[in-house]
Amino acid sequence: MILCHDPSYGGAFFGCPHCGNLKFVPFSCKSRFCPSCGNVYNQKRAFRMSCKLVSCIHRHCVFTIPEELRIFFLKDHSLLNCLFHSVRDVVLRMFFKMNKSELFTPGFICVLHTFGRDLKWNPHIHALISEGGAGNIIPWRPNPHFDYDFLRLAFRKVLLDQLSLKLGPPFKKLKNQIYKDHPEGFYVRAKPNLCSPDITIKYISRYLGRPVIATSRMDAYDGDSVTFHYQRHEDHKTITECIPAIDFIKRLILHIPDKHFKMVRYYGIYAKHHKQEKNLRKCLSKQKQHYLSKLLDWRNLILLTFGYDPLRCPECGTSMLVLEVYHKKTALFERYRKVMGYG
Repeated sequence: MILCHDPSYGGAFFGCPHCGNLKFVPFSCKSRFCPSCGNVYNQKRAFRMSCKLVSCIHRHCVFTIPEELRIFFLKDHSLLNCLFHSVRDVVLRMFFKMNKSELFTPGFICVLHTFGRDLKWNPHIHALISEGGAGNIIPWRPNPHFDYDFLRLAFRKVLLDQLSLKLGPPFKKLKNQIYKDHPEGFYVRAKPNLCSPDITIKYISRYLGRPVIATSRMDAYDGDSVTFHYQRHEDHKTITECIPAIDFIKRLILHIPDKHFKMVRYYGIYAKHHKQEKNLRKCLSKQKQHYLSKLLDWRNLILLTFGYDPLRCPECGTSMLVLEVYHKKTALFERYRKVMGYG
């Protein structure tokens, strides 16, 4: 992240075919923690999500776990898969109960957040669920009613059963205690939020793709300490914290996912081709998907964000073309560094 756009790590050489003007553009770091690269990654991820959405009302649900279970997921990140699997099984079971012969299948996207507003370890699942499902014969049936009590109790049972299989007999005592301490199940927020198709797409871009902490929440850095603020859930009070920079970094790196771990997963009709898929109307048409995909390349993103074309020749206004691509430690790049005086 520190080496983002560092010329010594390679880049692309552009030239103007009209006047011969040259320009070198260094490579970015592609890190999700980078404010610049992470924002681009989130925009592209939100676009891919939007392409899958059926044109219907969606509901945002949050599946949380009690504090006494969080330590197990911190020690063993592979257990985070149990969170995804539990949410998947519970949501599918709720829709299957509507009609056992039709087996209505919704479409839903699950996103894992391991952080709370105070940046501490707090794994939970955000799910965007269609308020309806595709059946074996019936193309689509709306389902505006979500069984709140069923979601809480079923999520508790399925998750604890999966953890029992992973952790073995030593977990049995804590499992029994959790059943006593949480008789109404684990907290699941599933209230209607009127997410129409247009609002849903904007919602995905703004919320589900957000980083651990936005730069707007970081108030000050004096070289030793970092000051940031957040709004507390319980009373909506703004809390300001000032902690050593090393502790701040420790809180951030705690949420870096393991290599190849999927933080976003698709289920139901969004996971694979469904036989009713051709009968369902998508939020984005094929034509709109093709048009929007062109706006997500490097050149157009710079143009839309900052208002200038990075490949427009400043001398004559002609579009510049790629001449060479240099990678670190290649012979051509070493020669280019000597000529341009980099490193």
